[in-house]
Amino acid sequence: MPFFAYKGRNTYGELVRGVLEGASSGAIADQLFNSGVTPVEIAVTRKPVTAGEADWSVRLTEGKVSEIEVMMFSRQMYTLLKAGVPILRALSGLRESAQGLAFKRVLSDIRESLDTGREMSVALRRHPKVFSSFYVSMVRVGEATGMLEDVFLRLFYYLEFEKKTRDQIKAALRYPSFVVAAIVIALVVINLVVIPAFSKVYNSIKVPLPLMTRVLLAVSDFTVHYWPAMLVAAIGVFVGFKLYIHSRSGKYRWDKLKLRLPLAGSIILKATLARFSRSFSLAYKSGIPIVQGLSVVALVVDNDHIGSRIEQMRNSIERGESILRTAITAGVFSPIVLQMIAVGEETGELDSLMQEVAEMYEQEVEYEVKNLSDKIEPILIVGLAAIVLVLALGVFLPIWELGSAMMHRG
Repeated sequence: MPFFAYKGRNTYGELVRGVLEGASSGAIADQLFNSGVTPVEIAVTRKPVTAGEADWSVRLTEGKVSEIEVMMFSRQMYTLLKAGVPILRALSGLRESAQGLAFKRVLSDIRESLDTGREMSVALRRHPKVFSSFYVSMVRVGEATGMLEDVFLRLFYYLEFEKKTRDQIKAALRYPSFVVAAIVIALVVINLVVIPAFSKVYNSIKVPLPLMTRVLLAVSDFTVHYWPAMLVAAIGVFVGFKLYIHSRSGKYRWDKLKLRLPLAGSIILKATLARFSRSFSLAYKSGIPIVQGLSVVALVVDNDHIGSRIEQMRNSIERGESILRTAITAGVFSPIVLQMIAVGEETGELDSLMQEVAEMYEQEVEYEVKNLSDKIEPILIVGLAAIVLVLALGVFLPIWELGSAMMHRG
């Protein structure tokens, strides 16, 4: 179908321009009238290159949109819409003040999409890497209910919680990661430099070596001769693991295994359930039907195993079962949460009680994350002590035995 360039006036009297695809100029006029734009001029034109179709070289140099930019966009949209600023003018102002080139391009594309008569949710859906399906669904509900500014505020608090949780986990794992990296580097240096130097000494004294020393020498000799192959194998395993967990079946098994990991498993489970509870409460409070809300929330939890259980809940609710019964069947909720769901379903205050469930899980996650380093440190200390003991016995035991033998001979 051909493209038509148009000029018109929106409901605020502002002049808007854009390009639409349609069968005829009459169809374009009807489309503009339906979107609240009164056409002034319509003419045939060529297909436009939108901001969303920027050249690949531009996208390569402009970077990515950060989660902070999306979070602040939600807060600013709430403030501007609450103050009565027209949405097109609000987007123009945010585009001019945006610091990141990538987000500036996204805002330009959203502004152009709205100019052509698209809804806000449709414009956001054009950028799935920036705005999640849950984000777009919430905006769609806000448009349908006339509560768009409130939805943006709720999305801001939701994204703020998500970022806070991730930052806490990263902070808790930072010190253990440095320790593990230092241990690995030390082992590589010892096997490639230290033990080969001692090996020359052992070969010159011609005495029987203890088992521990022979094992260390064999490992060091293997590392010295085959370290390129070991490096290639390690990279291959890493790449293979990444490809596996990005496949559908691999991601499901990995997500299920993560929930059973020592120390981290319970944190991941509670953080996932907190995300589910907050998302479900937000969707329910915004007027999304339960079945549709569960479909969206299943994608938000970012865990295929938990997501499949939520899908089972949705299917059971579609068959007429209660939320409580489906939650019990899912087998991932604690008795306290099930009790809260039962009360919420009976009193009609499911959204507020699920919000309390989310806050409860968030507090538990915050407490466990703060204590994660304290739980990991003893394990690291014991592991480091074991490595030092093995190296000390393997490297110095022959020297001690040689010194003892020389003293007895003397």
